[in-house]
Amino acid sequence: EVQLVESGGGLVQPGSSLRLSCAASGFSLGSKDMSWVRQAPGKGPEWVVGTDSDGGRTWYAVSVKGRFTISRDNAKNTLYLQMNTLKPEDTAVYYCAARQAGQWVLCPRGTVAYDKWGQGTQVTVSS
Repeated sequence: EVQLVESGGGLVQPGSSLRLSCAASGFSLGSKDMSWVRQAPGKGPEWVVGTDSDGGRTWYAVSVKGRFTISRDNAKNTLYLQMNTLKPEDTAVYYCAARQAGQWVLCPRGTVAYDKWGQGTQVTVSS
């Protein structure tokens, strides 16, 4: 069964850090471009960060650039999102998403062609 499972979310204070993980099963993560997408309460999905299939290229939304870092360990079939200096506006459900490798050439940013999604993990930043 093809599956993406996120973990690592939680309730933290502003300025804190969290690391999210996305474990893939049923397919090789190394064959996929990957992204993290979030959805805040009452808002639409927001693309946050993406990477190509080997992690050599990354793209960040302006809102998180310099604070968030995407990485991947294809040997462990796992994607990560290190989130530092968290702000209340980062509160959202965070999803990892996968698409066929190489799609970044057409559209490096955004959610175009992502066809596999996890169930999400809640991140709440509040004092």
